[in-house]
Amino acid sequence: MNNRVTTALLLAAGTGSRLRPLTLDAPKCLTEVGGESILGRLVDSLRLNGIRRLVVVTGYLDHCIRNFLQQNASDIEIEYVFNPDYRTTNNIYSLWLAQQAIKDPFVLIESDLVFADSLLAPMLTPDRIAISKTLDWMNGTAVELNGDNCIKAFHEGPDYGPKHYKTVNIYSLSLASWRKVVGRLDEAVKRGRLGEYYETVFAEMVLDGSLDLSAVFFDENKWYEVDCMKDLHQAELMFPRALPARLAHNAIPRQVLARPVGPVELKFSNKSVA
Repeated sequence: MNNRVTTALLLAAGTGSRLRPLTLDAPKCLTEVGGESILGRLVDSLRLNGIRRLVVVTGYLDHCIRNFLQQNASDIEIEYVFNPDYRTTNNIYSLWLAQQAIKDPFVLIESDLVFADSLLAPMLTPDRIAISKTLDWMNGTAVELNGDNCIKAFHEGPDYGPKHYKTVNIYSLSLASWRKVVGRLDEAVKRGRLGEYYETVFAEMVLDGSLDLSAVFFDENKWYEVDCMKDLHQAELMFPRALPARLAHNAIPRQVLARPVGPVELKFSNKSVA
């Protein structure tokens, strides 16, 4: 049976405050790296790797994301989930809100990542986690592996040991694993843990044996997470100006981004239960 993942879940609700002023009038995922927006690069990667359905959790300036995807991803089925509390919650809440939109195994991707298209292919088998060797610029969550290259434990940086690998913030989950994750997310939300990262739930589940994730190694020189201006400059060095064909495909005038989309222009399904 073919278990290849064809659905992607993109978390794009945050305000991107560390990239201001670039994010004052556009979401972080529409920040350009090498002349092409992060979201445009992600859409290209998804398309090239056979993703046919995209679930997007939006919040801050969500109409900009809708306009962009309407213009640049009409060949992909898109469903939107709106996080009304994007200013006061973290990605654990955005992931929880997406539960009813997920009907198939999926790949979970953060919307501030830039990476080589070819890296995504091995992530399209369920129950995997993208990791890489640690470099000086990296911070945040890391993992330790067991002898079978599965995740043994999560670790909070920035003090990484020789056995630690940085998480890339790309995961793939089977429906069986997703149902377990949703149960834990329900518990976390009921307890008011809305300001946490979803990795805290993954870490707890790995520790108690209820979630098994196999590691996929990303070349540490072929991906970057863009959180601040310094990250953006480094990402532009790693990913120089895009080829003209890619730029033409993902070009969208800024005045179009600022114009809200009417409800009939794009399929919209708000699955929020908050």
